[in-house]
Amino acid sequence: MLSRLFALLLIITPAVAQATGGIVTAANPLAAEAGREILREGGTATDAAMAVMLALTVVEPQSSGIGGGGFLVHYDGGSGKTDTIDGRETAPANARPDRFLNADGTPMAFMEAVPGGLSVGVPGNIALMAKAHGKWGKLPWARLFDPAIRLAEQGYAVTPILQERLASYEKLWTDFPAARAIYWQDGHPKKVGDRVVNPELGKTFRAIAAEGADAFYRGEIGRQVSAAVAQAPRNPSALTASDLAAYKAVERAPVCGSYRIWRICGMGSPSSGATTILSMLGMLERFDLKTLGKDSPVAWHLIGEAMMLAYADRDLYMGDGDFVKLPLPGLIDRGYLRERSKLIAADHARGEYPAGRPPGAVRAGMVATPDEHGTTHFVVRDGAGDIVSMTSTVESAFGSQIVAGGMFLNNELTDFSFVPQKDGIPVPNRVEAGKRPLSSMSPTIVYDARGRVVLALGSAGGRRIIMHVAKTLIGVLDWGLPAQQAIALPNIFFKDKALLVEKGSSLETMAPALTRLGHIVSPAELDSKVNAIERTKNGWRGAADPRSEGVALAE
Repeated sequence: MLSRLFALLLIITPAVAQATGGIVTAANPLAAEAGREILREGGTATDAAMAVMLALTVVEPQSSGIGGGGFLVHYDGGSGKTDTIDGRETAPANARPDRFLNADGTPMAFMEAVPGGLSVGVPGNIALMAKAHGKWGKLPWARLFDPAIRLAEQGYAVTPILQERLASYEKLWTDFPAARAIYWQDGHPKKVGDRVVNPELGKTFRAIAAEGADAFYRGEIGRQVSAAVAQAPRNPSALTASDLAAYKAVERAPVCGSYRIWRICGMGSPSSGATTILSMLGMLERFDLKTLGKDSPVAWHLIGEAMMLAYADRDLYMGDGDFVKLPLPGLIDRGYLRERSKLIAADHARGEYPAGRPPGAVRAGMVATPDEHGTTHFVVRDGAGDIVSMTSTVESAFGSQIVAGGMFLNNELTDFSFVPQKDGIPVPNRVEAGKRPLSSMSPTIVYDARGRVVLALGSAGGRRIIMHVAKTLIGVLDWGLPAQQAIALPNIFFKDKALLVEKGSSLETMAPALTRLGHIVSPAELDSKVNAIERTKNGWRGAADPRSEGVALAE
């Protein structure tokens, strides 16, 4: 029945939905439906968002789940207050800066480090859920698990994207029988329409629903996690009961800044999302992007220049602020950004994009982190006006590939810099016990001049998340596009000194003009998974990335 429901939802559910009450947008129709079910029972935006997070554990296992972590931004429709919760994974007590170095001192290859126990951090999503539900939840804790339990125990149909991910990991999974037992059929990865049933995950959900978060961090589930990491087919390591019991989700102050007439808020450290977005937008503010328009190569050239300068600062200075002194106010200081903006010329590319020296900066070693493919985003608004924008991840597709209690465990520790120092200077994002790795996740909420929320969004895409969100913001705020059209705008990123433009997009047709401006232009596959809601004259509208299987559902 659930398989037929998924097929039906794909046919009848629009990527855009209009609502005067509650609305849910997520990267999977069944997960979005789980959130809508909770809203219809009188649940808050937080209740519904947590039901979405749990359901995505089941139906989008390649991207996120309770074996991973996330960041949540919450807007209170009554008080107008914005809060954030950091549910990022932490490194275990045995983690040292040389964790990902070979015996000869060279860094491990990324895909050598990902599979197995060495890459697993202490999962944060259940602790985040408990803190969020305690602050803003209304329905009973156990009720939020019901949709995910049904999906795990009754099953669902493999989607095209899940089939693609499963097929790409077929060779790797020869070493991971627990994953094969759930997602393979007749000796091969399951295909579109095949049924996935995960009773072990249902059992895990039932235990947490009945006993609370302690069932995960101090009970049998935690023991399963520790055993799976210690006995991993590759890179066995230690993630102990003490590591799990010590984990805490942390409430942090949001990072906020202005862009033209709007105020934009998001996550602070260990996320680099809000800081880097505000840095880039701050450099672009002096340019008339509205007049240039979305079809102007000059506009995209300016975006590319600001992007590379902002990322240079990100890669040099950002890390976990609980461990490293970070110049966060300096990175988004308006005076500093005005000076950085002077490095951008409208008629030619710089070619070199050095980091700056923001107020409060100390010397650091620069090492960029690798990309990832295992993240999701969802946004929920309830009828009372509360909004949750949350990004959740297991880092790479299927995380570490380790299954414990029916869930994939993250490989979040590979978001640390493998090289602990550069030119004798410590890298801010080096591995340390108890530390949270640097992230690009960018759950974002935008406010107008009257303080009203006008847009909430986020994306998947590793280091590219920041650009997917920034591009969408520019599309809505500068070019006046509906969120759905802004999401569909071409994606842009960079590699070394090359400007990457989305293959098959209008941006690829601008490649000759961008080349004349001095860019090295390279078409690339730049998938994204943006989900958003926006205020309109007729109520709220949800939007989902056309590159994904995402949908928006009105209550």
